[in-house]
Amino acid sequence: MNYAPEMIGVGRYTGEIGGHLAAQGHAVTVITTPPHYPGWHVPKSHKGQGYSSEKVGKVSVLRCPILLRKNMRGIWRLLAPLSFAITSMPLALWHIFFHRPTLVLCVEPTLFVAPAALLGKLVGSRVVLHVQDLEIDAAFAVGHLKGGMVLNLAGKIETWILRRFDGLITISVQMKKRLVTKGVQPERIDIVRNWVDLSKIKPLEGGNGFRKELGLGDDDFIVLYAGNVGAKQALHIVLDAARMLLENPKIHFVIAGDGPVKASLQQRYGDLPNVHFLPLQPEERLCELLNLANLHVLPQSQGTADLVLPSKLGGMLASGKQLLVTADAGTELHDVLLGTALLVPAGDSKGMADAIRKLAEGEDLPNLGDGRKLAQLFGRDICLSRFYQYFIGDEEYLAGEPSMRKI
Repeated sequence: MNYAPEMIGVGRYTGEIGGHLAAQGHAVTVITTPPHYPGWHVPKSHKGQGYSSEKVGKVSVLRCPILLRKNMRGIWRLLAPLSFAITSMPLALWHIFFHRPTLVLCVEPTLFVAPAALLGKLVGSRVVLHVQDLEIDAAFAVGHLKGGMVLNLAGKIETWILRRFDGLITISVQMKKRLVTKGVQPERIDIVRNWVDLSKIKPLEGGNGFRKELGLGDDDFIVLYAGNVGAKQALHIVLDAARMLLENPKIHFVIAGDGPVKASLQQRYGDLPNVHFLPLQPEERLCELLNLANLHVLPQSQGTADLVLPSKLGGMLASGKQLLVTADAGTELHDVLLGTALLVPAGDSKGMADAIRKLAEGEDLPNLGDGRKLAQLFGRDICLSRFYQYFIGDEEYLAGEPSMRKI
């Protein structure tokens, strides 16, 4: 569902995967939607188009219609991916049966397209699933879907589908464990974490343009959240903490990004003088934006911490700034960041506010490790290389000429 030129979330990574494979000499075709994330609306550059095609670098990109609306909640979070599965199926079948690709890579979300992808097995394609998000589990965890019978039926269908892929790649240890509980053999699952380009995201010295634009001084303490503004991000936790810290005029909260719950958050918290909303920023200003922070915050809804490892984490670490993360002990996010980030329990606005107050007032806190050092685990070149090696590890795949392999 997501591909370049989307700048955040899954689209960033699928775009770089496609570009990397094409750079290795492979013929790559992508079937996707118009760019629409994180705001769930199509930009003017792609509006008015049903089916369309374009070149993104060396990659052939075929775009299919998707059903969207401004308030993407409840049943609409089901209808959007379902509509893409329906509109993309003719193109997927055409390319599978007439072009007979060596590899068919299916990306979750959405698992709705998996049945079409699995038909590649009929023509001898290797079929791999890249699990960026356990979307069924997440849909129930945040309340988009409800009902025990629905959950049971969805779980059985999901298990049947997952076990039929030749291999799976996911982004965290806990997500791998979840896939194993769904019936996938562990040896068929590899882990490649979402990456960050450490040459582009790095600590910056000197003044910051965003502080000037927001009317904030160099001595103001900026708490930054940059990314998707959706239900899973639980930004009400951060903004409730902002309300608790109104008595400290030097502490400011900046929410930078777009998403389906942004309007409701602006309506609920927009009157707070210490809260500032920014739109999604262009790629060339991302490093400057991340360096705006004295402190990055990474909130998570309770119950979703091990359903997805936030893609924004690598950029936060690479900026060299301090991190405050809501994560319960025993979750992978907690274990990965223990000793590097300040950690408070999921959903704990008061704990977040107390930690921010202490940091802003210069109180002694536990000595934390270097986030930039931990960010090396998320280095772009390392992760893309591992991704590629997983694809070409198949002996039959290696036997063909690189320029003739289609993906």
